[in-house]
Amino acid sequence: MTEQIPALSPARVRFALLALALGGFGIGATEFVAMGLLPNLAADLLPGLAAADPAAANAQAGWLISAYALGVVVGAPTIAAAAARWPRKQLLLVLLTAFTLGTVASALLPSFELVLVARFVAALPHGAYFGIASLVAASLMGPGKRARGVALVLSGLTVSNVIGVPAITWLGQVQGWRVAYIAVAAIFALTFLAVLVSVPLQPGDRTATIRNELKAFGRAQVWFALGIGAIGFGGLFAVYSYVAPLVTEVTGLGEAAVPAVLVVIGLGMTAGNFLGGWAADKSVRRSMYGFFAVMLVALVGLALTAENVVGLLVFIFLVGAAAAALSPTIQTRLMDVARDSQSIAAALNHSALNIGNALGALLGGLAIAAGLGYVAPVWIGLGLSVLGLLIALVSFSWDGKRRGRGEALGYGTDLVQVVRAR
Repeated sequence: MTEQIPALSPARVRFALLALALGGFGIGATEFVAMGLLPNLAADLLPGLAAADPAAANAQAGWLISAYALGVVVGAPTIAAAAARWPRKQLLLVLLTAFTLGTVASALLPSFELVLVARFVAALPHGAYFGIASLVAASLMGPGKRARGVALVLSGLTVSNVIGVPAITWLGQVQGWRVAYIAVAAIFALTFLAVLVSVPLQPGDRTATIRNELKAFGRAQVWFALGIGAIGFGGLFAVYSYVAPLVTEVTGLGEAAVPAVLVVIGLGMTAGNFLGGWAADKSVRRSMYGFFAVMLVALVGLALTAENVVGLLVFIFLVGAAAAALSPTIQTRLMDVARDSQSIAAALNHSALNIGNALGALLGGLAIAAGLGYVAPVWIGLGLSVLGLLIALVSFSWDGKRRGRGEALGYGTDLVQVVRAR
């Protein structure tokens, strides 16, 4: 339930929404900047292995990406369920403090193992921040404009992929990856101050209970939806995690080209995010099938043309666009099937997508470490996307069977509304 807040001036509302979006910008930077700096991380944190076997060092450095993703998986539902009653502004400030400290620790700790732990800890607030910030934005925008407020918070993440990630990647290449993470920590610290000054006090959801939120885990279709995200979305991250060596070792471009390729991915993700939201409003099922089809074509195209600059740019744009379009589609599907467990459903979406992040990075790293080359993660991504599409087919097929049984028993449209898949 959205709480009513005292009337604010339009300028105050815009400032508060910008502050919340800035947090999404920082999250995009902290999550994705490691992908562009993977060789730099490997060379500094694993110097012996990097000197002896650069491919193996890059593969092991990919664990840093998996550690962050697993932190999101653990933190998102845990914090969402346990802290739903907390006052929202205070919870946002606590989460931003955790982001800042975790990112500073990532920049300063001396060993690979300690940085690995710091990346896990820094990721814990990720899903809860997006969930709570979206609720606050919905309240600020008011009736009839709530979706726009939520979209603005999420736009910080997509804009970060266009501007923040490439810029901070360039900074890390020039000044060192530790400086890059200090810059990310500064974004979170700035967001803390902006939220402190601009976001009004709001109570939490007094009716929320951990037991009610956890009911979502008892619904089979929730698990199907999570599987679509956790496995199918791995196709993006198998590619994104190793984009730096793909660009330099396969396409043959210099290190300076990596930020430019990240901009291309970010543009694809930004376009796909808006397109996916529009398409999912029309039909979740057709949207999911269609964007998975684009994803499969794009991954095959990338694998076959990665040595060519034009092929690399065209197909990596399409990979980013298709994956980002799937994100709101999967989110809508999850909200449909979660029914009254909406708060944890929003957080679980981030958990599922970051399982895909961890899985794609892990399997892609194993393929590289096995000596299969830097195109191998693209084929891994293709396999994951095929599995995600198969899970979607099973899920929607089961919906159809349940509808048929309900109509045969005389339940009519009531059952259809309960299990609907738009």
